[in-house]
Amino acid sequence: MPREEPTTADPEVGPSADATVGTPADPTASGADGASAARRANWWRMLGRDRAAAVAAVVLSLVVLVALFGRLVIGDRAQRQDLDASLRPPSLDHGVYGLFGTDVLGRSVLARLVDAAATTLSVAVPAVLCSLLIGSALGLWAGYHGGRRESLALRVADVILSFPSLLIAVVVLYVFSPSALNIVLILAVARVPVYLRTARAEAAELRSRLFVDAARTFGTPSRHIIHRHILPIALPTLLTVATLDFCFVMLTESSLSFLGIGIQPPDVSWGLMVAQGRQYLQTAWWITVLPGLAIVFTTVSATVLAAWVRMATDPAQRWRLTLPTKRRGASAAVPPELIP
Repeated sequence: MPREEPTTADPEVGPSADATVGTPADPTASGADGASAARRANWWRMLGRDRAAAVAAVVLSLVVLVALFGRLVIGDRAQRQDLDASLRPPSLDHGVYGLFGTDVLGRSVLARLVDAAATTLSVAVPAVLCSLLIGSALGLWAGYHGGRRESLALRVADVILSFPSLLIAVVVLYVFSPSALNIVLILAVARVPVYLRTARAEAAELRSRLFVDAARTFGTPSRHIIHRHILPIALPTLLTVATLDFCFVMLTESSLSFLGIGIQPPDVSWGLMVAQGRQYLQTAWWITVLPGLAIVFTTVSATVLAAWVRMATDPAQRWRLTLPTKRRGASAAVPPELIP
């Protein structure tokens, strides 16, 4: 098996890590920039070899760009009504904004898809980031120290997980006003146990490693050990879980909007568009099908890219991505030098 390049996630790699891979250590800024550029180029090459992951990355990039800059382009077209253009089928006869047809009020479905992308991501991304930061911090702290702290953290996680997150969101939003901020807070709290349990398992396994014992022997504070030695190793797993959890959160937000207790008009989300167009499914299918396809493409792309990132960030599995696509099946179970 070829020698793996040491990464910053391996605490046993010392300052002379460059020398171990045949590259002379260069303390200058130009040497560091060159090594960083080489790593980025290697990542792009690995991504280019995996067609499914490359397509997923392109789809997610387009969704993010549309969410960030789409509203600047469409202006108020997502809310502009024209009853004379009600339920027009998709065509280019009425310009670009008629490409995906119109809804019952004559609003452009294309413009509403662009507007809804920003709303959906503005709920899913903050919810995932909040739950990732809080859950990972608590999990690493509990897993490293163990004892009563670990037991207390796990019991709290079990209590939250005992209630379905969608049910909690329905009850809370029914009592309080259904706003984007409330949805973010509810989903963030409901998903904290996922990261807490994952980070706790990683920290509990790493706290007995030799490099952690050495750091404790030299009197390194616990917070520095967690931040410098345990977090870099656990981070790829946590990011993979966050990418998959993004799909769950986005589907949950769409479900809440579909039930009428999520995003409220005049705001629009993909789930709300599906709900508003379901009664016209037989006569104007594009109102419901197109936002549904947007949800499917985004979640599938995030899932595919999460699997690729998990493999690319694992030094023990990264070599699989260097194989040609047709040889990644059964032959990917053995190192390259053993493949006939």
